[in-house]
Amino acid sequence: MVWPPSDATLMWLQIGLGFSGAATLFYWLRWLGRRFGRVLHIDARFSPKGGCLDALIAEVKKARREILVQAYSFTSDELTLALVEAKHRGVHVDVVLDKSNEVERYSDLHLFLDRGLAPLIDSEHAIAHNKIMIIDERILATGSFNFTHQAEHQNAENLLIIRGSPLLVQQYRQNFMVHKGHSKPAVMRQNEAKPAERKAA
Repeated sequence: MVWPPSDATLMWLQIGLGFSGAATLFYWLRWLGRRFGRVLHIDARFSPKGGCLDALIAEVKKARREILVQAYSFTSDELTLALVEAKHRGVHVDVVLDKSNEVERYSDLHLFLDRGLAPLIDSEHAIAHNKIMIIDERILATGSFNFTHQAEHQNAENLLIIRGSPLLVQQYRQNFMVHKGHSKPAVMRQNEAKPAERKAA
């Protein structure tokens, strides 16, 4: 290279540095946007054994302020204990379950109650069939995936973990509050359900 560089060489150096600098800035802005939930990002998982449960537990462990849960059936001890641990570290945790959990002998309702996390029961509907988790008002997890052992290991299910859509998260959060508003404290009624009545959730 001739020194000092010619005006043309300097011009191309400036253009090159400008493009690389802009690309670097764009990369970091996208990373920050994803980190703080401002850029749309959707993670799709499928079961059986497709990592749905691990993905949910990872999000629960990262929660800092609030976790809202709606579930039809809840038999996943690992997820139950992750929610209990989140509550114990100071995260506000609300769980709304379908009324079948009060009589379903395989439900984790007793585990929630024993560990000091008292779910509410939504008995206003034929079935409270939502499967939703809202974390820190930024992350929405929803899909067919029930929070159960069967859903993770046996059933064909799907799960979406959505970041960067604040309006969608707020719509789900508002709907959660409607259901929470007409729900009642859970009461265990063990052994009222016969084994043959157990739903394969």
